[in-house]
Formats: sequence, C-alpha cells, structure tokens
Amino acid sequence: MPSDSPLSTDAATAVAWVFGQPVADVPQDLFIPPDALQVVLIGFEGPLDLLLYLIRKQNLNVLDIPMIQITQQYLAYINEMHERELDLTAEYLLMAAILIEIKSRLLLPKPPIIEEETDDPRAELVRRLLQYEQIKFAAAQLDELPRAGRDFAWAYLPLEIIATPKPPQVSVSDLQQAWLNILARAKHQQHHQIFQEALSVRVQMSEILRRLQKEKSCLFSELFRKTDNLALVVVNFIAILELVKEGSIQICQSTPYEAIEIRVK
Repeated sequence: MPSDSPLSTDAATAVAWVFGQPVADVPQDLFIPPDALQVVLIGFEGPLDLLLYLIRKQNLNVLDIPMIQITQQYLAYINEMHERELDLTAEYLLMAAILIEIKSRLLLPKPPIIEEETDDPRAELVRRLLQYEQIKFAAAQLDELPRAGRDFAWAYLPLEIIATPKPPQVSVSDLQQAWLNILARAKHQQHHQIFQEALSVRVQMSEILRRLQKEKSCLFSELFRKTDNLALVVVNFIAILELVKEGSIQICQSTPYEAIEIRVK
C-alpha cells in the first residue's frame, strides 16, 4: 500500500481507534472525569502476595529481609491505594502493623552481653512467606493442567443399558408346599394293580429339558400329570432337583405366594 494513501495518513494522525477505524479529532464536547483513567496495574491476592512481589522484584534474599526498605515500600503502596480511594481489607493494615513492629524490634539496641541467642523477629514472617510461595507455585502448576470446561469439553455418548430383570428366588418353604400339593394329588391316583415299571431319573431329566426347550418355561405343577402315580411323581421331582443342581434349569417366582415357574437357564 502506498505511504501517501488516505488510510495510512489517517492511521498516523489517529488519536484513538473505535471499532477498528482511526479517529483523528477529539470531540469538543467530550468530558473525561478526573478519576476515569486511574488503573491499578498489579493486583495482589493479599498482603503476603504483595510482600513476596516486592522481595522478588528487587532480587532480595527472603531469608534476610531488609525490613526498613520493605516496610517503606509496603507503606507507600498502602498510601497510594488510600489516595485512590480503594477499599483496603483489614489484612493489609494488619500486615503493615506487623512490619512496623518487626522494624521497631530490629532498631532497638541490643544488650552488650547475650547469654542465649535471641530469635530473629523476622523468622515467623519468613516462614509464612516461604509457605505462601510454595502454595502459590503449586497452584500455578495445577492451573496449567487441562481443565474441563476451560481447555476441553466432555463428550457425552448416551448408551442404553439393557438390564436383565432377575426374578426373585424361590424360598424352600414355597417349594416344599408345592411338593406337598403334588403328593396329595398323587395319592388319589393309587390303585391295587401290581406291575413292574422301569423308572429312570435321567430319562425324566431329558424329557423335562426337551419340554422346556420348546416352551422355554412352564409351571412347576405342569411337570406332574394328574394320572402319574406316586413313584413317577417322586422320580420326576428328583429329576427337577438334579437339573437345578446342574444349573440346567432355574426355579423362580414372580411374587411371593405366586405359582412357582420352571425356566431354562
């Protein structure tokens, strides 16, 4: 772009930029309040933060703080904040009193003979400053870590979880009562004909499994026919117990005192 173009001339003489456009003249009716341009360049999180800033800015040894110099700089900052009519918390004023007290104790004359070495008045302040610096450094490291909502967002993938309902377990008393009902019904089918009948538990187990594979489930009472004699009923019941023991079938009940159901497992 040529240097004598209108845009470059306006940019060179501009006193301000408004929405990306140079402004060359200040409006005659523009009123700027006296305190409108007061800006606090450095904000501190507390009196320890301010002290640590003053020490590190001047490369001072935190273990040997020049209390006169630091106290004067700290009080100057407090006075400047007061002149700008900014609210100071009680912590800043309390720290100012502590600095003045330490400064006064250091200026007091020492006795000529010291039997025991007295504690340094700055020791507690140094300990608090070092502890605060460690916490501040750790907080800065934590702030650099990726944070959800600031550096990345969570990806939500809705998944439909199909939960297979587990039927309630059958109590022993319910199974016993159902078995007694089957026995009572079988007693009415007794007769006086005597003949030899070959009964096998394995055969009954196979028949029960074949039936359940077709029907998937049936009632406990349906596995016993009304015409079955007592011996067949007993063998059939033993076959059911063996299948349950092997884990081939499952005995369940929808609600208490309801009919017992046999299912393929």
